[in-house]
Amino acid sequence: MNIGFVGLGQMGRPIALNLLKSGGALTVTGRTPKSFAEFEERGVRATTDPSVLSQSDVIFLCLPDDNAVEALLVGKDGLSANLGEGQIVVDLSTITYKTTIAINELLKSRGVLFLDAPISGMKARAIDGTLTIMCGGERSTFERVKSLLDCIGNKNLYMGASGSGQLTKLINQLLFDINAAAIAEILPMSAKMGLDPDLVGEVVNSGTGRSYASEFFIPRVLKGSFSDGYLMRKAYKDLVSGAELGARHCIPMPVLAAATATYQMALLRGHGGKDKGGMISIFEELLGVTYRSLAPSLETSGVA
Repeated sequence: MNIGFVGLGQMGRPIALNLLKSGGALTVTGRTPKSFAEFEERGVRATTDPSVLSQSDVIFLCLPDDNAVEALLVGKDGLSANLGEGQIVVDLSTITYKTTIAINELLKSRGVLFLDAPISGMKARAIDGTLTIMCGGERSTFERVKSLLDCIGNKNLYMGASGSGQLTKLINQLLFDINAAAIAEILPMSAKMGLDPDLVGEVVNSGTGRSYASEFFIPRVLKGSFSDGYLMRKAYKDLVSGAELGARHCIPMPVLAAATATYQMALLRGHGGKDKGGMISIFEELLGVTYRSLAPSLETSGVA
């Protein structure tokens, strides 16, 4: 089987490497040759020209947003013009439901099979091949690529018709976003009231207030580290998607609206280059406090 892969970023690179476990002939493309050497050492063809993927049986995309996916597939010199009957496109990117449906219809008109298959999990899970993958499209298409998905994820779920994967991913992301916004709002209050940030974090992450967001972000916030997760300016697209769906289908989501306002404040205050843990900066500024560890680090205490 000939496998093509587009997008060798933070998540795409380890995913592409794991696809080598399938035994198929892999070709990878990216905007720059930065990661090409490690693929070429493994006998993988690497190029900045995505048009070479037109002969692949299955093409995986792992791109940052709607614009990137549309440009690759349907833009000027888009890949879809050279794809035909029976070829499969698997989109691992997180894009909007609306764009997903439009791409599926276009590819379907050319006889190309399409699976929206957004992924959930941080970089470590991409490296380990333990991602969660939510798939939308024809079940027969899902079954045809299931063995490939098993190389990169350990929970690969068929969610339903085209777009169902992206809708499921959006639901997961919005819940995570709400959790992150709540952490940003409440933890500075504990510092304002004179509580020990380390102890508060310990209680939250061992008590009923814990979540994946708290377990991931609180230790990093305590150290003032805001660069380990997805950047807020890129993550904001999920909140826009949630708002659009809510408006279109008349679904009230007041908690999501409040969380969105927190993201907007963070972006307007110039914190978009931080991960979601960086939202805490807004409430720290408002309250005149910092939620940081009071314990001396090993460096400042002189311990090697």
